[in-house]
Amino acid sequence: MAPTRRAALLFAPLVGLAALATACGAQSDGDAGQKPSAARTGPPSPTGTPARSAADRALLEAARSGDADAVREAIGRGAGLEARDENDRTPLLLAATGDHVEAARVLVDAGADPDALDQQHDTPWLVTGVTGSAAMARTLAAADPDYTIVNRYGGTSLIPAGEHGHVAYIREVTTNPDIDVDVDHVNDLGWTALLEAVILGDGGTDHQKTVKLLLDAGADPGIEDGTGMTALQHARRRGQDEVARLLGE
Repeated sequence: MAPTRRAALLFAPLVGLAALATACGAQSDGDAGQKPSAARTGPPSPTGTPARSAADRALLEAARSGDADAVREAIGRGAGLEARDENDRTPLLLAATGDHVEAARVLVDAGADPDALDQQHDTPWLVTGVTGSAAMARTLAAADPDYTIVNRYGGTSLIPAGEHGHVAYIREVTTNPDIDVDVDHVNDLGWTALLEAVILGDGGTDHQKTVKLLLDAGADPGIEDGTGMTALQHARRRGQDEVARLLGE
């Protein structure tokens, strides 16, 4: 989300968030604009190694482009499953980012790590909340990822999914018995997935469905943000009448 849009959202209708929003100038591809915690501001220690061999480079490129056959071939040639590109992204992270499900499935079956962190503190699992791919979520769930790992803004995958209104993804994550993401996790800005769906959502059909799915999954509508406001209060302030109704108005 562009910083100008976030500024309009936070400073105009949500004056109480001004102090927090001031610290949130950086644009993100997940929990947009939210301030990283001090513990996550530096690059993580990679769990893999930089791509050195031709096979490693071929595997990274095949994963990036989604060529599952080329992924198999590179693995057969001895490519390292945890080889890193210039941004410390592994083949599985590249496949997940591009929503290349078949390539990711090949990598998962070969034993690729779903928790490998890159320079931005993203993992293959975490980026699924940004892409909103239910198919990728199912694929990576088979690798038993650590659902408690958070991104550089302190968020789980459900929080950016709530922001973007990724209905199919949220349905998958909240109903699949093999996936266990805390529906009430609070990120560094003090927002849950439910709060983010209201504060950064547009109140339209997708965000209405998002709110209902989160509530059906047990999300607590009484959790307050850093200014002491609930999701219902934000919905009222933003004129999201149907969302407010779902939240119990």
